[in-house]
Amino acid sequence: MEIKPRKTLGTPYANDAKLLFLGAGELGKETMIEAQRMGIEIVAIDRYANAPGMQVAHRSYVTNMKSERALLAIIRRERPDAIIPEIEAINTDTLFRLEDEGFFVAPCADAVRTAMHRERLREAIASTGVRTSRYEYATNLEDFKETCKKIGFPCVSKPIMSSSGKGSFFLKSAKDVEKAFKEAAHARGSSDKIIVEEFIDFDVEITALSVRYLNPDGKAESKFVRPLGHYQISGDYHSSWHPWTDETDQKIGRIEKEIYDYAGRIMDKLGGFGLFAHEMFVDAKNGKVYSNETACRPHDTGLVTIASMPCGYSEFALHAKSVLGIPIVSEGRIIQPKSIAASHVILSHTEGWYPQYRVEDAYQQPGVSVLLFGKPEALNERRMGVVLATTDGRVEDAKRQAQQSAHTVKVSTGDGWIGQQITEKHYK
Repeated sequence: MEIKPRKTLGTPYANDAKLLFLGAGELGKETMIEAQRMGIEIVAIDRYANAPGMQVAHRSYVTNMKSERALLAIIRRERPDAIIPEIEAINTDTLFRLEDEGFFVAPCADAVRTAMHRERLREAIASTGVRTSRYEYATNLEDFKETCKKIGFPCVSKPIMSSSGKGSFFLKSAKDVEKAFKEAAHARGSSDKIIVEEFIDFDVEITALSVRYLNPDGKAESKFVRPLGHYQISGDYHSSWHPWTDETDQKIGRIEKEIYDYAGRIMDKLGGFGLFAHEMFVDAKNGKVYSNETACRPHDTGLVTIASMPCGYSEFALHAKSVLGIPIVSEGRIIQPKSIAASHVILSHTEGWYPQYRVEDAYQQPGVSVLLFGKPEALNERRMGVVLATTDGRVEDAKRQAQQSAHTVKVSTGDGWIGQQITEKHYK
């Protein structure tokens, strides 16, 4: 199915526009909410009941996401205008079959398949000529030892298919090799092959959001959101802020120009329509940008755009508009944030069902919002929500406020209230 400019919007349950989500986590949930504001009917599929997106969808299905038969049966029944993959643990081969049957997969089946596999993605990124770290692959422990030695220490290892940093490891020396190899087995996907990357001594890790959409004449156009900064702990997003820096001098301008250039090249290589989230490392001292990974959908670090961007221009709204064929209007190609904002995760440090949250202290500061995802099961260090903070001051002010408020939140599954326990990379 070819995406076409949308001239009208309708009403759910009335045979008008319909989106079907493969995965109903917190990122899908926010995209669903944005689409529902436009009167779009929503169908959610996930592997477990009462996932966050299912709580707002018009209909939902619980099924094995890797079963082609199950996915085809549901999608052929629902006949959505667009299929939006939200997680990695799905049968990507089915997406090509669906395209052959005339369905629109956002951004396209080939882009999703490429972005969910680190080797295919890295080779696609490298083919565009953008700067990346040095990298090699390994398939067994002996190869892994030699590959780490060749790349040099420190280095980073990642399973070929995963998400949220699961299975990744930072190797400080040869003593970490066997531990890193075992850690790869915890991947959300496949660890049959491991990529070993040179460690880049960067100043900040950023997410560059780009979006390809149709203008009213049916022609493809692209826009870019000013980059946002973030940091990770154990390979998983912990805090993000927008914009990535307060500075606006010529050096920053040159760096941002390269970021937009890289994002555009990679988006063009992957193809399709929708929002793309590009993780990059910025070596500000030397004015260099390194491309790391790209996701063909909204990114967890982009939750901050709910607070920082103008109404209707969060990463979730941009994705929804693009896949529906709705044009995205702004002055120029770069969409600027309207507010300085930051996000900080709320983690569970307990396990159990139907958690409760103590949040009253988080609301004691102005400009703070608490977003709880509604996940029915709490797991140790599972992300259960985020705090968003806005400020009239500097980026650092928003980061501090988000961190301070998030660390007042306590979680309970019936065994007492447990606060936030991770303080690595935090302000004192």
